[in-house]
Amino acid sequence: MAHFFTYTPRKRAASDLDFYTLMEQIPMKVLIATEKPFAKKAVDGIKEIIASAGYEVALLEKYTDKAQLLEAVADADALIIRSDKVTAEVIDAAKNLKIVVRAGAGYDNVDLAAATARKIVVMNTPGQNSNAVAELALCMMIYMSRNQLTPGTGTELKGKTLGIHAYGNVGKLVGRKGKALGMEVIAFDPFITDAKVFEADGVRKVDSIEELYAQSDFLSLHIPATEQTKKSIGEKLMKSMPKGATLVNTARKEVIDEAGIIAAMTEREDLKYITDIAPEAAAEMAEKFGKRFFATPKKMGAETAEANINAGLAAANQIVDFFKNGNTRFQVNK
Repeated sequence: MAHFFTYTPRKRAASDLDFYTLMEQIPMKVLIATEKPFAKKAVDGIKEIIASAGYEVALLEKYTDKAQLLEAVADADALIIRSDKVTAEVIDAAKNLKIVVRAGAGYDNVDLAAATARKIVVMNTPGQNSNAVAELALCMMIYMSRNQLTPGTGTELKGKTLGIHAYGNVGKLVGRKGKALGMEVIAFDPFITDAKVFEADGVRKVDSIEELYAQSDFLSLHIPATEQTKKSIGEKLMKSMPKGATLVNTARKEVIDEAGIIAAMTEREDLKYITDIAPEAAAEMAEKFGKRFFATPKKMGAETAEANINAGLAAANQIVDFFKNGNTRFQVNK
């Protein structure tokens, strides 16, 4: 059942007003719209940050119909979301909207073109969920190496080669944790050309995607879903992996060529795939590949109390900083 209520802050004294806050004589309205709610501690913290800045807070949780979101966003000046979809229709309904902050790293659930056309700033909160996702990636590797925790002889991570595809906030943490477990770590990121960035973490830089996959016993995938990366991970890359290798996806479903992965795993009965984003063919893959495949029932990467709170508070602080100081540091639709 959806919960929707409004929280209004105290009125600020005229002496408190300055150039950046004159607009607050009619308080800015910040809507927190989360089909899958933040933790209560996060919601309370967000309210406190926004109310202390002199803004109004509205909360829409557990909504079950897009119409509820369209109604709630109609008079919002700012919007905080999680995995909620901010489509062109939502943007069109939000006549006052000036900023959207996605509490998390990925932002492909926001229609950037529609937002940009309306001069709406879109931000993410990079780094706030990184540790949670990195820990999950290592958990998934152990889960698959130990036969999904069922009887039978498994393998250890120690001494295995861990490949990291994209060396951003999450990738770096996965690499460091892999090193701590005794893994040899290699990485590829086309946007990082300086090998010293990798060497600082004891990670060896490889020069191509093909080299990365060919050497990785475990491949941890962290690329975003873009026009260049969609369906880029498929049969050829997976079949090039060493005997018994595992592909670990905590990134995006769209980057996977499902037909290609199925073909590779059909031909190579030693290959494994585990994903935090269930494929369209999840049921077919589970039936066909048994313990060589696993998909979490729902995306779990950021599902820790710490990440939930960190991302929510960061989103609130970024909105306040934007309205008061014009700070667009984390804008993704420049």
